Formats: sequence, structure tokens, C-alpha cells
Amino acid sequence: MSEQAVDVLIVGAGFAGMYMLHKVRQQGLRAQVLEAGDGVGGTWYWNRYPGARCDVESMEYSYQFSEEMQQEWRWSERYAAQPEILRYANQVADRFKLRENIRFETRVTRAHFDEDRAQWQVETTSGGQTGQWSGRFLILATGCLSSANLPAFEGINDFQGERYHTGEWPHEPVDFTGKVVGVIGTGSSAVQSIPVIARDAKHLFVFQRTPSYAVPAHNGPIDPEHEAKVKADYAGFRARNSLMPAGFGSIYPRNEASVFDSTEEQRKAAFEYRWQRGGLSFMGAFGDLMLKTEANKFAADFVREKIRATVRDPEVAAKLTPNHLIGCKRLIIDTGYFETFNRSNVELVDISNAPIERITPSGLRAAGRDFKLDAIVFATGFDAMTGSIAKIDIRGRQGLKLKDKWEAGPRSYLGLNMKGFPNLFTISGPGSPSVLTNMLVSIEQHVNFIDECISHMRKHGHALIEANAAAEDAWINHVNAVAGQTVYPSCNSWYLGANVPGKTRVFMPLVGFPPYVQKCKEVVARGYEGFEFSALPATAQS
Repeated sequence: MSEQAVDVLIVGAGFAGMYMLHKVRQQGLRAQVLEAGDGVGGTWYWNRYPGARCDVESMEYSYQFSEEMQQEWRWSERYAAQPEILRYANQVADRFKLRENIRFETRVTRAHFDEDRAQWQVETTSGGQTGQWSGRFLILATGCLSSANLPAFEGINDFQGERYHTGEWPHEPVDFTGKVVGVIGTGSSAVQSIPVIARDAKHLFVFQRTPSYAVPAHNGPIDPEHEAKVKADYAGFRARNSLMPAGFGSIYPRNEASVFDSTEEQRKAAFEYRWQRGGLSFMGAFGDLMLKTEANKFAADFVREKIRATVRDPEVAAKLTPNHLIGCKRLIIDTGYFETFNRSNVELVDISNAPIERITPSGLRAAGRDFKLDAIVFATGFDAMTGSIAKIDIRGRQGLKLKDKWEAGPRSYLGLNMKGFPNLFTISGPGSPSVLTNMLVSIEQHVNFIDECISHMRKHGHALIEANAAAEDAWINHVNAVAGQTVYPSCNSWYLGANVPGKTRVFMPLVGFPPYVQKCKEVVARGYEGFEFSALPATAQS
């Protein structure tokens, strides 16, 4: 088995992997992307469930590195659906001829750092065949929400009907017409898919452990005037968004005033205005909603009242009403979710105190009741941020296993690099703003940082780079300290890994995009402060 050698190995052909490939090729480096799927798109390649849609507005959820491309591409809706985003990803791959350096249907199983050669040795599987690759740099563009989480339900393989996971949806159409369907979960993918499935299914059972907050999307065809206005000053539009806490939403900026400085009438008016506008800007009604528990309760109560006003059956409405703070779990934007529970063919099953006992050949058993189902949809989310990385046997200096380093929670410097793992970069990794932002903006910022770092190393004759221990420790403390100043850690969420049994609970993303970008700029200005450069070892020199 011959080894294939390149300068840069990139794992994943989503938006991060594609842009990273484009950038390092511009440097003249030999690069190879290794992708498990048979096409580009990452999250939008795998998540094809009914109703899958982005929660960041289309004009913002796109690359900004090519002015020509962002002027030419036309989005059809305010919030783009999965098929359109996937078409966009393919357009990018074709426009920049990226496929010639992407190896599809190739899964990375192992990545070990060879200290003698100062290279990453990577093993892959493809069609039952094993492949060997080597590269000076290894860049993980594996995605934050790309590792499906399937709880170990007893009897899960006994079910004789159709079985689906929202994160691993078939590429061919799925028809639920006339079928009795069970959806397990009420997170984002469930909230998006349940209204669509309910329209076709004979009967739909929704098995809910924890209710979710959702605000309306008010989606529709994109406003031509808005599109023209943005495109007339796309650079300015992007610049304004870059100053927003999450890297998007400058059209509806956050009101920095405290909720306590408003009267009850003013509070309700502010929340109602945001509700009618739709989207994630709802939490920008006041500046302290995510900072103070007592402030947050005003927003939570407003949405709870909306749920009660929408769902006709008071008992069902009560079950659908969350009792945790709003926003500590990712806020969901929906299209007709709560209205769906007014349908005669939809039944909510509360499993919070009487969980699913087992999957049976004909359905499942929960709350002492047997449910006969033709199909089960597992909307059970993802092993977020670290799941896809953890599937790879990654070992750094002296055989250090990354899973051992991360046993007590993921540790990194800037969410980009880890002590003991030279020349290994993670794009939108734990310890960076990533999932708390417009992901396309965070991806481009990370890729640009990595690309400039590699260029700097080549210019100055550095062979290796890795974070130093003190910087890594300080950064983890900083991430935790910032999170502690917010309401994010107040509830069990996938931000903490609480949805995955056995996973260490630690808040993984960093709150605050603009300060993070500034920190990265300062690190570079100070000669990559917190990183250590080194030359090739004698064993690797020719």
C-alpha cells in the first residue's frame, strides 16, 4: 500500500473544508480533502430531513471572499432550505474547481503525528480499501453538527418498520403518506420536520422529553429591494455584521437597554415587534436577556404565553411549555410548529417522567403504553463540536491520544490548536465562537487565520507550530469565565454535551464573536503569542 504525500491534509468537504482548500491552493501548496460522503456540503449534505432550513438569513449565510460570486448568486427565500444551500455549495465547488482535490467516499480513521518525519500519517477507508496519506499540516474541517447522536435504546435493531435519523437522512425522497410515524425528540431538527411530516402522515406521535422554545421564522420569498440594497454595499453589510455579538443580524441590531428600564407595556411591545419580524433577533429585544436570569424570564414568559395562545388544548400547551430559561439551549425558529399540535392526527407523548422503555418490532413502548408505528424518526441531535473529531484515532507527540487529552472536556488554544499536536488545526473547534455565530462568518475567519499562519511559517522558515501549555490553560479559563457571566450554562444543552450519555459536561463554545476576532488579531500582531514555533528535527531533514 503506497503512501500519498501532500503538504496539507483537510478532513471534510463542507464549507470549511472547501474554503480551506481554496486558500492553501492559492499559496501553491499541494492539498487534499478527504470526505466521507459522495458530495460536498458537509452539514447540508447529511441533513436532508423534511423542513431542514438555515436559521441565519440567506443574504448573510454565504461566503464573502468572492465579491463576484456573492453578487451573482440569487437566494430564493429569506431563510434558505437545505436543497438550495446544497446547490450553493456545489456551485462553489464547481466555480473554483475544488473537486479535483477532494477524495469522496473516503473516511479518515486514524491520524498519528510522526515525530521523526514531522508529518501527520493518516489512514483512510474507502470501498473496503485502506489508504495511507501523509502531510505536514492536518486541518480538521469536520463540522460542529455532523456526528449524529443515536441513544442506545433497548431493542433498537428489532424494529421492523422504517427507521431514520434526521442527521443521516436518505438522499432519495421519503414518503410518509398514510403511515403512522413516531418522532423521538423535540429539538431543532424535530421542530422543523414535524410540521412537514404531519401533513402527510396518517398519524404522528411526537415523543418529547424536554420542550423547546421556538420563535416564528416568518419565512417567504426574498425581498428584491432588500437584496438589491445589500448587494449595493455588500462590504459594508458584512462589516456591520462583523460587529454583532454573533456575527450576523445588523439589520435588527440588539437593543442595549436593560429590560428593567422599560415599563410592562414597553417590554411587551418590544418583544411583539421582534416576534412579528421573526428570527433569532428576538433575543435582541433587550441587552441583558442572556446575562441575567431575572431579565431572561421576561422573554421566556412572553414566549410561553404565545405557546398557550397558539395550542388549543391547555394540557398539550402546558406540556409544550418549557420551564428553563430561553436561549440557554439554542433558540429555534419555526414554521407552524406549535400550530401542528392542533391537528387531529398529531399526538404529543410526554416521556419526561416515563421514558421510552424499549423499541419493539412493531414500534416502541413508553409510559406503559405500546405504540404501533410504521416509521420512527430519531430527531435526537448530534454529538456536537467534538463528536466527529472523536471518531478519529488522533495521536500527537509521544503517542498522546486526543481523546485522553479531552477526557475532562475539550482543551485548545483559541479553538484552533492543542498543545502536543503540532500543525493540527481545528476549524470552528471547541473554544471558539462557532455554533454561537453565523457559521459561515466564523469559518472564513478561522480559515483566514490558519492560511495566514501557514504563510507566516513558510516565510520565516518555521516547520512546526503548537500552542503552549500556559496559553491553552489561560484560554480554557477564559472560555469558562465568559460563559459563567451568561445564562448559557443554566440548563442541560448540547453546548455542554449534556445530550450525549457519558460525555463530560463543559461549556464548549466561546461567547462573543467580535472580542474573539480582536484576540486573534492581537495574537498575530504579537508574533503568534501563545504558540511555539520549531524547526524540522534532524531526523526529518534530507
